[in-house]
Amino acid sequence: MPIDGVRDGPVKVAIVDYGLGNLYSVQRACVHAGLGAEVTSDRREIEAADGIVLPGVGAFGDAMSTLRRLDLVEPLRDAAAAGRPMLGICLGVQLLMSRSEEFGAHEGLGILKGTVLRFQEPRAEGRALKIPSIGWNGIRRPAGAEGGDPWKDTPLEGQKDDEPMYFVHSYCVQPEDPGVVLSTTRYGQIEYCSGIRRGSLFAFQFHPERSGPEGLNIYRAWARLLTGDDKQ
Repeated sequence: MPIDGVRDGPVKVAIVDYGLGNLYSVQRACVHAGLGAEVTSDRREIEAADGIVLPGVGAFGDAMSTLRRLDLVEPLRDAAAAGRPMLGICLGVQLLMSRSEEFGAHEGLGILKGTVLRFQEPRAEGRALKIPSIGWNGIRRPAGAEGGDPWKDTPLEGQKDDEPMYFVHSYCVQPEDPGVVLSTTRYGQIEYCSGIRRGSLFAFQFHPERSGPEGLNIYRAWARLLTGDDKQ
């Protein structure tokens, strides 16, 4: 559950290890933000953690197969249903969806209703863009956001529109509920969802841990949400 007030000692974060992703870069970023972070595939440690990070780089189907083999699907679904703080990164945001069309049809965690789709012929200035999209690209607040700054009280608080973040992906998420879209990014003529929020669940298509000082600020902002410490 979200943490009320300032906590004594570091908040314990479980970084889910299912064999895909730059886990130790994520761990270093969490530690840099003042969090106690453990890379683990032990469901008991994941269930006991104050927060969960679901990272990943690789194929959707392989990731889901490994999560099932490790008996981690239900613990992750239960954590999300209980409102425990979660952070998804790159493949991690895609795994939250209902299904993916990457190399066939695959069932996801189903924590959020939506589909993972491949970029469809992105173009800019009359030329085709490469897939996967690799490199720096800007993130923006979703168009038509109402009721103040949608990034307030989220890991993106303090970021500017068009702040460049580091991406590596061929697929993007298409959530059914537009209200969960926290940020968007444009690749050629394609505008897609690059960040999600639902309650205490946040997830990003980009890699904050590879996005320089502003990316590390995202981890610091998430740590403040976990600890309730505005001075962190």
